[in-house]
This record gives sequence, structure tokens and C-alpha cells, in this order.
Amino acid sequence: MTEPVYTAKAHVTGGRAQGHGKTASGSLDVQLRPPRESDGPPDGTNPEELFAIGYAACFEGALGAAARRSGAEAGDASIDSRVMLFPKDGGGFYLGAALDVTLPSVDGDDAVELVRAAHGMCPYSNAIRGNVNVELTANGQPVE
Repeated sequence: MTEPVYTAKAHVTGGRAQGHGKTASGSLDVQLRPPRESDGPPDGTNPEELFAIGYAACFEGALGAAARRSGAEAGDASIDSRVMLFPKDGGGFYLGAALDVTLPSVDGDDAVELVRAAHGMCPYSNAIRGNVNVELTANGQPVE
């Protein structure tokens, strides 16, 4: 295995129900709680919310790289992300994700192609490809 470019480090205790998580850098320090939609308290976050933020941020970085490669301007991009938790037959859960990408400076098919290219290079997309269903849109158009 090659040397990593970067390693994020975090410490978690108590899991998602009554947990606490903190990064080694100290820049993220969160109380972990079940989602409010499942009667969780309002004073924390959950792994799905953290994944939604991380995925969107990573994807926007990949989108910028794809735009630079194609000569497009995507500095005004924004991403609305959703990470869904679904019940699994026989018990347990699985994830789904959706990224709705808005590219005000890029039109139609060009926006779709940029999002498709970003999906091909984003480390989060690569990590979950083939295991998590991901729905993508570019300026409201589905990206197949």
C-alpha cells in the first residue's frame, strides 16, 4: 500500500445513541445522537448528517477539478446532499445518497457532464460505488 496523502483521525465513544466524537485536530467536536425524526434529542448530530456534509464537500472539490480540466467555471457551485438510512430485510440498515448539484455558470448537458466527471473522481463516490445507491442531479437534470 502506498503512503496516504492525508489521514484524518477521530475518537468516538458511546456510539450513535449517546456518543461523543472529536477529531485529533480538535476542529470537530460533536455529540452523537439519534436523528430527531426517530425521537432523538435536539442536541447532537448523527453519522448520516456527518456523511452528508463530508460527501458534499468532497464532491464539490472533485467538481472543481473536473471544471478546471474542461475549462469550465464552477466556482459558484452548490450541493444539497441527502444521506438516507433504509431498513434492510432480515434486520439492519443500508444507506442511500443523493447529491443535487447547482451550477449557475454551466448550462444543460455541460453541467451533467461535469457532475458525471466529478462522480468518477470523488473519493467518497469511489469508496461507495457498487455498494450505495447514489442519485445525482445537475441543475435539476438527472445524471445517469
